[in-house]
Amino acid sequence: MKLGIVGLPNVGKSTLFNSLTKAGAESANYPFCTIDPNVGIVPVPDERLKLLGDFYQSKKVTPAVIEFVDIAGLVKGASKGEGLGNQFLANIREVDAIVHVVRCFEDTNVIHVDGSVSPLRDIETINFELIFSDLEILERRMAKTTKIARNDKTAAKELTFLERLKAHLEAGKMAKTLELENEDEEEIIGTLNLLTIKPVIFAANVAEDDLANDGADNTYVQEVRGFAKEDKSEVFVICAQIEQEIAELEDDEKKMFLEDLGLKESGLEKLIAASYRLLGLLSFLTSGEDETRAWTIPVGCKAPQAAGKIHTDFERGFIKAEVVNYQDLLDCGSYAGAREKGLVRMEGKEYVVKDGDVILFRFNV
Repeated sequence: MKLGIVGLPNVGKSTLFNSLTKAGAESANYPFCTIDPNVGIVPVPDERLKLLGDFYQSKKVTPAVIEFVDIAGLVKGASKGEGLGNQFLANIREVDAIVHVVRCFEDTNVIHVDGSVSPLRDIETINFELIFSDLEILERRMAKTTKIARNDKTAAKELTFLERLKAHLEAGKMAKTLELENEDEEEIIGTLNLLTIKPVIFAANVAEDDLANDGADNTYVQEVRGFAKEDKSEVFVICAQIEQEIAELEDDEKKMFLEDLGLKESGLEKLIAASYRLLGLLSFLTSGEDETRAWTIPVGCKAPQAAGKIHTDFERGFIKAEVVNYQDLLDCGSYAGAREKGLVRMEGKEYVVKDGDVILFRFNV
Protein backbone atom coordinates (compact mmCIF):
# COMPACT_ATOMS: atom_id res chain seq x y z
CA MET A 1 0.00 0.00 0.00
CA LYS A 2 1.33 3.39 -1.04
CA LEU A 3 -0.07 6.56 0.55
CA GLY A 4 0.74 10.08 -0.64
CA ILE A 5 0.72 12.82 2.00
CA VAL A 6 -0.49 16.10 0.52
CA GLY A 7 -1.56 19.51 1.81
CA LEU A 8 -0.89 23.20 1.54
CA PRO A 9 2.47 24.48 2.80
CA ASN A 10 2.78 24.81 6.59
CA VAL A 11 -0.16 22.62 7.58
CA GLY A 12 2.08 20.07 9.36
CA LYS A 13 2.45 17.72 6.42
CA SER A 14 6.21 17.14 6.52
CA THR A 15 6.21 17.08 10.34
CA LEU A 16 3.66 14.29 10.17
CA PHE A 17 5.61 12.43 7.50
CA ASN A 18 8.84 12.65 9.49
CA SER A 19 7.19 11.41 12.66
CA LEU A 20 5.40 8.54 10.90
CA THR A 21 8.51 7.35 9.11
CA LYS A 22 11.19 8.58 11.54
CA ALA A 23 12.87 9.72 8.35
CA GLY A 24 14.32 12.88 9.85
CA ALA A 25 13.83 14.66 6.53
CA GLU A 26 14.12 18.44 6.51
CA SER A 27 11.08 20.29 7.82
CA ALA A 28 10.88 24.04 8.37
CA ASN A 29 8.44 26.89 8.83
CA TYR A 30 8.40 28.03 5.22
CA PRO A 31 6.75 26.79 2.00
CA PHE A 32 8.37 24.17 -0.23
CA CYS A 33 10.93 22.85 2.24
CA THR A 34 10.26 19.43 0.68
CA ILE A 35 11.95 19.69 -2.70
CA ASP A 36 11.68 16.07 -3.79
CA PRO A 37 9.05 13.62 -2.57
CA ASN A 38 10.52 11.80 0.40
CA VAL A 39 9.61 8.16 0.74
CA GLY A 40 9.40 6.14 3.93
CA ILE A 41 8.53 2.49 4.51
CA VAL A 42 6.58 1.99 7.74
CA PRO A 43 5.73 -1.32 9.45
CA VAL A 44 2.04 -1.77 10.21
CA PRO A 45 1.60 -2.04 14.00
CA ASP A 46 -0.02 -5.41 14.76
CA GLU A 47 0.14 -6.84 18.28
CA ARG A 48 -0.96 -10.23 16.93
CA LEU A 49 2.44 -10.68 15.31
CA LYS A 50 4.40 -10.48 18.56
CA LEU A 51 1.97 -12.84 20.30
CA LEU A 52 2.19 -15.38 17.49
CA GLY A 53 5.96 -14.95 17.21
CA ASP A 54 6.34 -15.74 20.92
CA PHE A 55 3.86 -18.61 20.59
CA TYR A 56 5.95 -20.30 17.87
CA GLN A 57 9.28 -18.89 19.08
CA SER A 58 9.77 -17.65 15.55
CA LYS A 59 13.26 -16.67 14.44
CA LYS A 60 11.83 -13.73 12.51
CA VAL A 61 8.72 -11.54 12.75
CA THR A 62 7.78 -9.60 9.60
CA PRO A 63 4.97 -7.04 9.64
CA ALA A 64 3.04 -5.75 6.67
CA VAL A 65 4.34 -2.39 5.47
CA ILE A 66 2.99 0.88 4.11
CA GLU A 67 4.94 3.20 1.85
CA PHE A 68 4.43 6.90 2.60
CA VAL A 69 5.32 9.55 0.03
CA ASP A 70 5.70 13.12 1.28
CA ILE A 71 4.67 15.34 -1.62
CA ALA A 72 5.65 19.03 -1.62
CA GLY A 73 3.00 21.53 -0.54
CA LEU A 74 0.59 22.43 -3.33
CA VAL A 75 -0.68 25.97 -3.91
CA LYS A 76 -3.25 27.63 -6.14
CA GLY A 77 -2.15 27.26 -9.73
CA ALA A 78 -0.13 24.08 -9.16
CA SER A 79 -1.82 22.44 -12.15
CA LYS A 80 -0.51 25.35 -14.26
CA GLY A 81 3.01 25.08 -12.87
CA GLU A 82 2.72 27.44 -9.89
CA GLY A 83 4.89 26.61 -6.87
CA LEU A 84 6.47 23.29 -7.73
CA GLY A 85 3.56 22.41 -9.96
CA ASN A 86 2.85 19.45 -12.18
CA GLN A 87 5.85 17.44 -11.04
CA PHE A 88 4.14 16.84 -7.71
CA LEU A 89 0.72 16.20 -9.18
CA ALA A 90 2.42 13.42 -11.16
CA ASN A 91 3.76 11.96 -7.92
CA ILE A 92 0.20 11.76 -6.54
CA ARG A 93 -0.85 9.63 -9.52
CA GLU A 94 1.42 6.84 -8.32
CA VAL A 95 -0.22 6.34 -4.90
CA ASP A 96 -3.14 4.12 -3.85
CA ALA A 97 -4.72 6.73 -1.60
CA ILE A 98 -4.20 10.35 -0.59
CA VAL A 99 -3.63 11.48 2.99
CA HIS A 100 -4.71 15.12 2.94
CA VAL A 101 -3.34 16.98 5.96
CA VAL A 102 -5.61 19.86 6.93
CA ARG A 103 -4.64 22.51 9.46
CA CYS A 104 -7.22 22.71 12.28
CA PHE A 105 -5.24 24.74 14.81
CA GLU A 106 -4.44 28.40 15.39
CA ASP A 107 -0.81 29.43 15.92
CA THR A 108 0.50 32.89 15.08
CA ASN A 109 4.03 31.49 15.02
CA VAL A 110 3.24 29.20 12.08
CA ILE A 111 2.54 31.17 8.92
CA HIS A 112 -0.44 30.05 6.84
CA VAL A 113 0.12 30.44 3.11
CA ASP A 114 -3.29 32.16 2.75
CA GLY A 115 -2.97 34.26 5.88
CA SER A 116 -5.66 32.57 7.99
CA VAL A 117 -6.87 29.12 9.06
CA SER A 118 -9.80 27.78 7.02
CA PRO A 119 -9.90 23.99 6.51
CA LEU A 120 -12.66 24.01 3.89
CA ARG A 121 -10.87 26.68 1.85
CA ASP A 122 -7.65 24.66 2.08
CA ILE A 123 -9.43 21.46 0.98
CA GLU A 124 -11.06 23.33 -1.90
CA THR A 125 -7.68 24.72 -3.03
CA ILE A 126 -6.11 21.27 -3.21
CA ASN A 127 -9.20 19.67 -4.77
CA PHE A 128 -9.42 22.29 -7.51
CA GLU A 129 -5.79 21.66 -8.47
CA LEU A 130 -6.49 17.93 -8.68
CA ILE A 131 -9.62 18.62 -10.75
CA PHE A 132 -7.79 20.99 -13.13
CA SER A 133 -5.08 18.38 -13.66
CA ASP A 134 -7.68 15.70 -14.36
CA LEU A 135 -9.53 17.95 -16.82
CA GLU A 136 -6.34 18.28 -18.87
CA ILE A 137 -6.04 14.49 -19.06
CA LEU A 138 -9.73 14.16 -19.87
CA GLU A 139 -9.60 16.73 -22.68
CA ARG A 140 -6.67 14.90 -24.31
CA ARG A 141 -8.59 11.61 -24.13
CA MET A 142 -11.74 13.25 -25.53
CA ALA A 143 -9.80 14.72 -28.46
CA LYS A 144 -8.59 11.25 -29.44
CA THR A 145 -11.99 9.63 -28.90
CA THR A 146 -13.85 12.30 -30.90
CA LYS A 147 -11.83 11.46 -34.02
CA ILE A 148 -13.05 7.87 -34.10
CA ALA A 149 -16.48 8.23 -32.50
CA ARG A 150 -18.29 8.98 -35.78
CA ASN A 151 -17.58 5.53 -37.17
CA ASP A 152 -17.29 3.52 -33.95
CA LYS A 153 -20.28 2.92 -31.65
CA THR A 154 -18.08 1.90 -28.72
CA ALA A 155 -16.04 5.09 -29.01
CA ALA A 156 -19.27 7.11 -29.30
CA LYS A 157 -20.53 5.64 -26.02
CA GLU A 158 -17.18 6.38 -24.38
CA LEU A 159 -17.32 9.98 -25.59
CA THR A 160 -20.80 10.42 -24.11
CA PHE A 161 -19.51 9.20 -20.75
CA LEU A 162 -16.39 11.38 -20.93
CA GLU A 163 -18.57 14.43 -21.58
CA ARG A 164 -20.68 13.58 -18.50
CA LEU A 165 -17.52 13.11 -16.44
CA LYS A 166 -16.11 16.42 -17.68
CA ALA A 167 -19.28 18.27 -16.68
CA HIS A 168 -19.06 16.66 -13.23
CA LEU A 169 -15.46 17.84 -12.77
CA GLU A 170 -16.22 21.32 -14.10
CA ALA A 171 -18.91 21.59 -11.42
CA GLY A 172 -16.10 21.29 -8.85
CA LYS A 173 -16.89 17.68 -7.95
CA MET A 174 -14.42 14.83 -7.54
CA ALA A 175 -14.60 11.96 -10.05
CA LYS A 176 -15.12 9.44 -7.24
CA THR A 177 -18.51 11.03 -6.43
CA LEU A 178 -19.86 10.46 -9.96
CA GLU A 179 -22.50 7.71 -10.04
CA LEU A 180 -21.35 5.17 -12.63
CA GLU A 181 -24.16 3.55 -14.61
CA ASN A 182 -22.55 0.32 -15.83
CA GLU A 183 -19.39 -1.80 -15.98
CA ASP A 184 -18.26 -0.11 -19.20
CA GLU A 185 -18.10 3.24 -17.41
CA GLU A 186 -16.19 1.64 -14.53
CA GLU A 187 -13.69 0.25 -17.03
CA ILE A 188 -13.25 3.58 -18.84
CA ILE A 189 -12.75 5.63 -15.70
CA GLY A 190 -10.25 3.04 -14.47
CA THR A 191 -8.04 3.65 -17.52
CA LEU A 192 -7.81 7.42 -16.99
CA ASN A 193 -5.66 7.30 -13.81
CA LEU A 194 -7.44 10.35 -12.41
CA LEU A 195 -6.30 12.08 -9.24
CA THR A 196 -9.87 12.78 -8.13
CA ILE A 197 -10.84 9.11 -8.24
CA LYS A 198 -8.34 8.22 -5.53
CA PRO A 199 -9.60 7.51 -2.00
CA VAL A 200 -8.83 10.33 0.47
CA ILE A 201 -8.13 10.28 4.20
CA PHE A 202 -8.26 13.70 5.82
CA ALA A 203 -5.75 14.14 8.65
CA ALA A 204 -7.19 16.90 10.82
CA ASN A 205 -4.06 18.35 12.41
CA VAL A 206 -5.03 19.83 15.79
CA ALA A 207 -3.36 21.33 18.84
CA GLU A 208 -2.53 18.99 21.74
CA ASP A 209 -5.56 20.15 23.79
CA ASP A 210 -7.96 18.82 21.13
CA LEU A 211 -6.49 15.31 20.99
CA ALA A 212 -8.06 13.66 24.04
CA ASN A 213 -11.65 14.22 22.90
CA ASP A 214 -10.83 13.50 19.26
CA GLY A 215 -11.46 17.07 18.19
CA ALA A 216 -15.09 17.05 19.38
CA ASP A 217 -14.90 20.71 20.50
CA ASN A 218 -12.89 21.89 17.51
CA THR A 219 -15.15 23.61 14.96
CA TYR A 220 -12.52 23.18 12.25
CA VAL A 221 -12.54 19.41 12.75
CA GLN A 222 -16.34 19.33 12.57
CA GLU A 223 -16.15 21.17 9.25
CA VAL A 224 -13.73 18.60 7.88
CA ARG A 225 -15.90 15.72 9.10
CA GLY A 226 -18.95 17.24 7.45
CA PHE A 227 -17.11 17.63 4.16
CA ALA A 228 -15.66 14.11 4.31
CA LYS A 229 -19.10 12.58 4.76
CA GLU A 230 -20.24 14.12 1.48
CA ASP A 231 -16.92 13.28 -0.17
CA LYS A 232 -17.04 9.57 0.81
CA SER A 233 -13.73 9.98 2.64
CA GLU A 234 -12.24 9.02 6.01
CA VAL A 235 -11.14 11.46 8.74
CA PHE A 236 -8.81 11.00 11.67
CA VAL A 237 -7.62 13.56 14.22
CA ILE A 238 -3.92 13.94 14.81
CA CYS A 239 -1.43 16.34 16.38
CA ALA A 240 1.65 16.24 14.16
CA GLN A 241 3.75 17.86 16.88
CA ILE A 242 2.81 15.15 19.40
CA GLU A 243 3.48 12.44 16.80
CA GLN A 244 6.95 13.90 16.37
CA GLU A 245 7.56 13.56 20.11
CA ILE A 246 6.15 10.01 20.16
CA ALA A 247 8.40 8.96 17.28
CA GLU A 248 11.48 9.58 19.43
CA LEU A 249 10.33 7.25 22.24
CA GLU A 250 10.82 3.52 22.80
CA ASP A 251 7.70 1.33 22.57
CA ASP A 252 7.15 1.12 26.35
CA GLU A 253 7.63 4.85 26.79
CA LYS A 254 5.33 5.50 23.84
CA LYS A 255 2.51 3.56 25.48
CA MET A 256 2.89 5.49 28.75
CA PHE A 257 3.06 8.81 26.90
CA LEU A 258 -0.20 8.06 25.06
CA GLU A 259 -1.91 7.01 28.30
CA ASP A 260 -0.83 10.29 29.95
CA LEU A 261 -2.52 12.14 27.09
CA GLY A 262 -5.67 10.04 27.44
CA LEU A 263 -5.10 8.34 24.08
CA LYS A 264 -5.57 4.68 23.18
CA GLU A 265 -3.57 4.72 19.95
CA SER A 266 -1.03 6.77 18.07
CA GLY A 267 -1.71 8.80 14.95
CA LEU A 268 0.04 6.13 12.87
CA GLU A 269 -2.34 3.48 14.18
CA LYS A 270 -5.34 5.72 13.45
CA LEU A 271 -4.08 6.39 9.95
CA ILE A 272 -3.46 2.74 9.16
CA ALA A 273 -6.89 1.71 10.47
CA ALA A 274 -8.49 4.42 8.31
CA SER A 275 -6.41 3.31 5.29
CA TYR A 276 -7.45 -0.33 5.64
CA ARG A 277 -11.13 0.65 5.96
CA LEU A 278 -11.04 3.03 3.02
CA LEU A 279 -9.16 0.69 0.70
CA GLY A 280 -11.03 -2.43 1.86
CA LEU A 281 -8.00 -4.34 3.13
CA LEU A 282 -7.32 -6.93 5.83
CA SER A 283 -4.37 -8.97 7.10
CA PHE A 284 -3.98 -12.71 7.35
CA LEU A 285 -1.05 -14.33 9.13
CA THR A 286 1.40 -17.13 8.58
CA SER A 287 3.40 -18.46 11.49
CA GLY A 288 5.99 -21.07 12.36
CA GLU A 289 9.46 -21.51 13.82
CA ASP A 290 11.17 -19.77 10.91
CA GLU A 291 8.91 -16.75 10.57
CA THR A 292 5.69 -15.10 11.67
CA ARG A 293 4.40 -12.70 9.04
CA ALA A 294 1.40 -10.49 8.18
CA TRP A 295 0.09 -10.30 4.62
CA THR A 296 -2.25 -7.56 3.34
CA ILE A 297 -5.03 -8.54 0.92
CA PRO A 298 -8.35 -7.05 -0.27
CA VAL A 299 -11.50 -7.86 1.68
CA GLY A 300 -13.30 -10.68 -0.15
CA CYS A 301 -10.06 -12.30 -1.34
CA LYS A 302 -10.32 -16.08 -1.70
CA ALA A 303 -7.77 -18.58 -0.38
CA PRO A 304 -5.89 -19.28 -3.67
CA GLN A 305 -5.35 -15.55 -4.33
CA ALA A 306 -4.21 -15.05 -0.72
CA ALA A 307 -1.75 -17.91 -1.25
CA GLY A 308 -0.52 -16.15 -4.39
CA LYS A 309 0.38 -13.15 -2.26
CA ILE A 310 3.10 -15.34 -0.70
CA HIS A 311 4.23 -16.97 -3.95
CA THR A 312 2.67 -17.49 -7.38
CA ASP A 313 3.37 -21.24 -7.09
CA PHE A 314 1.13 -21.37 -4.02
CA GLU A 315 -1.79 -20.04 -6.04
CA ARG A 316 -1.06 -22.10 -9.14
CA GLY A 317 -0.79 -25.38 -7.22
CA PHE A 318 -3.33 -24.61 -4.48
CA ILE A 319 -4.90 -27.68 -2.86
CA LYS A 320 -6.23 -26.69 0.56
CA ALA A 321 -5.75 -24.13 3.29
CA GLU A 322 -5.49 -25.05 6.97
CA VAL A 323 -7.13 -22.13 8.77
CA VAL A 324 -7.42 -21.16 12.43
CA ASN A 325 -8.29 -17.85 14.04
CA TYR A 326 -5.23 -16.38 15.76
CA GLN A 327 -7.04 -15.81 19.08
CA ASP A 328 -8.42 -19.37 19.08
CA LEU A 329 -4.90 -20.65 18.47
CA LEU A 330 -3.45 -18.67 21.36
CA ASP A 331 -6.31 -19.61 23.70
CA CYS A 332 -5.79 -23.33 23.02
CA GLY A 333 -2.08 -23.12 23.86
CA SER A 334 -0.97 -25.21 20.87
CA TYR A 335 -1.85 -25.99 17.27
CA ALA A 336 -2.62 -29.57 18.26
CA GLY A 337 -4.97 -28.29 20.98
CA ALA A 338 -6.81 -26.12 18.48
CA ARG A 339 -7.09 -29.06 16.10
CA GLU A 340 -8.51 -31.30 18.84
CA LYS A 341 -11.24 -28.74 19.55
CA GLY A 342 -12.14 -28.60 15.85
CA LEU A 343 -10.92 -25.01 15.48
CA VAL A 344 -8.49 -25.83 12.65
CA ARG A 345 -10.48 -26.02 9.42
CA MET A 346 -9.57 -27.37 5.99
CA GLU A 347 -10.80 -24.84 3.45
CA GLY A 348 -10.95 -25.04 -0.34
CA LYS A 349 -10.73 -22.66 -3.30
CA GLU A 350 -13.94 -20.78 -2.47
CA TYR A 351 -12.98 -19.88 1.08
CA VAL A 352 -12.99 -16.10 1.68
CA VAL A 353 -10.07 -15.20 3.95
CA LYS A 354 -10.91 -13.29 7.14
CA ASP A 355 -8.85 -10.77 9.10
CA GLY A 356 -6.77 -12.57 11.72
CA ASP A 357 -6.80 -15.96 10.00
CA VAL A 358 -3.61 -17.95 10.57
CA ILE A 359 -3.18 -20.03 7.41
CA LEU A 360 -1.01 -22.93 6.31
CA PHE A 361 -1.36 -23.45 2.55
CA ARG A 362 -1.13 -26.91 0.96
CA PHE A 363 -0.05 -26.83 -2.66
CA ASN A 364 1.51 -28.96 -5.39
CA VAL A 365 3.32 -27.81 -8.53
